[in-house]
Amino acid sequence: MTDEGLVLPPGLGSTSALNFQPLGEGQAAINGDLAMIADEVNDVLAALRQGNIDIVGLHNHALADDPRLFFTHFWAVGDAVTLARALRRAVSATNTTPRI
Repeated sequence: MTDEGLVLPPGLGSTSALNFQPLGEGQAAINGDLAMIADEVNDVLAALRQGNIDIVGLHNHALADDPRLFFTHFWAVGDAVTLARALRRAVSATNTTPRI
């Protein structure tokens, strides 16, 4: 990823972040930020909505990034496994590579 010709490392806001907070009894609160290119936005938002995950915002971080990235913040509380599966569908709608 570059911005005005400079390479941006992932730590400068070009990644997705998924957060789970266990609430007990199989419930969890989730929130995060999904990074995607324009062609992926509608599929990601649809996957989140189908999973009853609230979309908090859709925005971009830079003015001249390449590729052009968009980010959606999300939030939900519910059954942890159900939410994880919905997030998996949203992440699968993007061209991502796991970082291990």
